[in-house]
Amino acid sequence: MGKVIVHATITLDGFMADPDGGIDWMFGFSSVDEDGELVSNVMKELGAIVGGANKTQTIEEGEIPYGGMLKIPVFEMTHEAREPIERDGITYTFVVDDITHAVEAAKAAAGEKSVAILGGSISRQCLKLGLVDEIQLHVVPLLLGEGISLFGGLGQQIKLERIETAAFASETHLRYRVVK
Repeated sequence: MGKVIVHATITLDGFMADPDGGIDWMFGFSSVDEDGELVSNVMKELGAIVGGANKTQTIEEGEIPYGGMLKIPVFEMTHEAREPIERDGITYTFVVDDITHAVEAAKAAAGEKSVAILGGSISRQCLKLGLVDEIQLHVVPLLLGEGISLFGGLGQQIKLERIETAAFASETHLRYRVVK
């Protein structure tokens, strides 16, 4: 069975989105083939995604994980039951208030591939529960100054072991194993 991976692009000051949830800042950095290859390899490894549902429990343009490039199951955490949605070849299953169940369902759907955990709150919950095997970050050379933190509010120490570091053009790519 694959790994459970927190996968995110963040700013140097640790933000995954601006204060309004926007990620427009994430694009437009210089890159080289090695950057694209590294990100492509991570994406090939993925077989399912766990994230948080939006307030309307719909799938809006701009909210599709990986821009819809990956046609893999998505498990969305929510507080209210809802039937699955299928959009553009991707099935979105809504899981009510049970992050462990969402991760287990995603792992079963992913088979031998890995599960990506997307979003700050979801990532912190999974880390606290010991569900995460690795953290993979792409750090862009930008200080937002304020925004939505990926790990802010975790409230506990999590020991990590660095297993890969790469820097080619403007991004720095970091991969850590969670020490259990």
